[in-house]
Amino acid sequence: MGRYRPPRKRGSKYITPQGEQALRDELHRLWKEERPQVTQAVHEAAKNGDRSENGDYIYGKKRLREIDSRVRFLGKRLEELEVVDRAPADLNEVFFGAWVTLEDAAGEEKRWRIVGPDEFNIAQGKLSMDSPMARALLGKALDDEVQVKTPEGVQQYYITAITYDV
Repeated sequence: MGRYRPPRKRGSKYITPQGEQALRDELHRLWKEERPQVTQAVHEAAKNGDRSENGDYIYGKKRLREIDSRVRFLGKRLEELEVVDRAPADLNEVFFGAWVTLEDAAGEEKRWRIVGPDEFNIAQGKLSMDSPMARALLGKALDDEVQVKTPEGVQQYYITAITYDV
């Protein structure tokens, strides 16, 4: 079996200003802080002689490859991203960047923000705009009913609030 993997489908190209800044901070940290430290550690490990059994050297080289790969990815990705830094004309509809409060049939409320695929974080309440839940929400208005297919079946939610960070 070969190492070929088909290319993954690219996520949407939109990102919030906070998400873009987080990616730029990660790029800076990797390139200006972590990579020089790992390079120095590899240099010191190389002085110890036999590199084939030198764990510090082997791990350091592997970490350098990981850093370089991530730096290349971030550089290319930041070039193609489009920052959405303004609210839409209609603040009563769900668009990119919206904070949406949903109520389920049991009366429990959850609050989600629709963000780009590079910045989603379920623990922080950030949904990727490419996710099934976000796709079901996009274009809906306040008090609309939303149906989302889940592994447990179709779930129904009601939109109780829509806000935007401006």
